[in-house]
Amino acid sequence: MALKATIYKAQLQLADMDRGVYADHSLTLARHPSENDERLMLRLLAFALRVPADDHHGMLEFTRGLDEPDEPPLWQKDLTGALVQWIDLGQPDERRLIRAAGRAEQVVVYASGSSVPIWWQPLEQRVARAANLEVWQVPADQTQALAALADRGMRLAINVQDGTAWVSQGERSVEVTPVRLKAAGRR
Repeated sequence: MALKATIYKAQLQLADMDRGVYADHSLTLARHPSENDERLMLRLLAFALRVPADDHHGMLEFTRGLDEPDEPPLWQKDLTGALVQWIDLGQPDERRLIRAAGRAEQVVVYASGSSVPIWWQPLEQRVARAANLEVWQVPADQTQALAALADRGMRLAINVQDGTAWVSQGERSVEVTPVRLKAAGRR
């Protein structure tokens, strides 16, 4: 018998002063049986950091993710079906990143875990030619603190200013400051 995904609902109040994006989102996330709270919350954070101010160029969506290896955890397609954003998590391999860079206008990776420097060091030169690739490291202690906020019915406020996101749920709050490992050459 196959295990089923666990459904999480999130009411997200976003105030991103860096990008001028202010919105409320009602989100439904399916947590794959092999996914942990840390990765689930990283997906939610990636959504908040990349959601466009409007949907004139398509909506940012959660994909089938772990159930479909040819899809990233999040993507934005324009109204013609062309990929605008490909957002990946963890430590994807070189082939996946290069292939994504050829398919999407912008590819963003939020790498997490204590082994990110070991993953990134040999990969950095091999993906340098992908001008539309942006890579960020989210420190492991911060993703672990985010995981503590995971709940099947979340009400989160995410405030972003000067590259730092404050994620709050009730009285609990987590500060997350992603570190840029690679900037995109074009936007």
